Amino acid sequence: MLEPGYSAYDVEADVLRESGASLVAVGAQDDAVAALTGLNPVAILVRERTIGQAELAACPRLKAVVRYGVGTDNIDLAAARARRVHVANVPDYGAEHEVSDHALALYLSLQRRIPARDAEVRAGIWGVGQAAPIPSRENAVLGLVGGGRIGLATARKFRALGFARVLVHDPFLDADTARSANVEPVEMDELCAQSDVISLHAPLTDQTRHILNAERLARMCTDAIVINVARGGLVDETALAAALVEGRIFGAGIDVFETEPVARDNPLLTAPNTLLTDHTAWYSERSVAQLQKKAAQEVARVLSGEPPVNWMNPW
Repeated sequence: MLEPGYSAYDVEADVLRESGASLVAVGAQDDAVAALTGLNPVAILVRERTIGQAELAACPRLKAVVRYGVGTDNIDLAAARARRVHVANVPDYGAEHEVSDHALALYLSLQRRIPARDAEVRAGIWGVGQAAPIPSRENAVLGLVGGGRIGLATARKFRALGFARVLVHDPFLDADTARSANVEPVEMDELCAQSDVISLHAPLTDQTRHILNAERLARMCTDAIVINVARGGLVDETALAAALVEGRIFGAGIDVFETEPVARDNPLLTAPNTLLTDHTAWYSERSVAQLQKKAAQEVARVLSGEPPVNWMNPW
């Protein structure tokens, strides 16, 4: 386990016991290549650390790399495929609850200016009222960047608040799924121009990096809110901060950053009406237990000679 960061690993141990595999945790401060060379593992469970050419080369017996989570942008899929190393992820933990709940919580806190109201009451300020306008969201439009499990769960929760339409930019969203979910597939520029709230739920790839950039931010209305609970690289953070400072959009709720932990000079740290959390949208006690179990099950499948269920680099 490379930089796992969990409090215990009994779940993985129980799942892998029949495979005869033992677990070794490699901490965040340890050199990954050196540690892997010494261990020569048959499988790697990883969160945020990079698994590239050097890490793969350090593990001649390696059969599987499993990402604790959804995104696999920190793993060199092509290099793993060339070595016939299975790469899998866990896309279905917390899909109906944690991440979409967090997106909704960020939106509601920003929309109602909850952090500012709390700070002002504590500072003895009262009756701010119309000095801090709150835009109406009657018949509002939600724009989703990514229409997978988490995105569509988010859509259902926003509809319960009265959002009238849901637009989705996702080239992989099929027409039947869009119809059954009552969402409208659109191009990214149209989504930015029409949406009152944009919530990002896409993986980070070469095609999606900075998909929300300065040009697209300029298309958004001044009452718009941006929510990012997916990957920091989806958003041009400098451009987003500038839009907030200049009052060109209303607010932003950000759980993920291009560099994590967030750099102290990141302009979002001082941008107005911005709510920031520490890549915690995925977390609850329930989701951690699911995540650890499902990740270990993928390792067990590969060690037993089966392909993983969520195989990200098939050959």
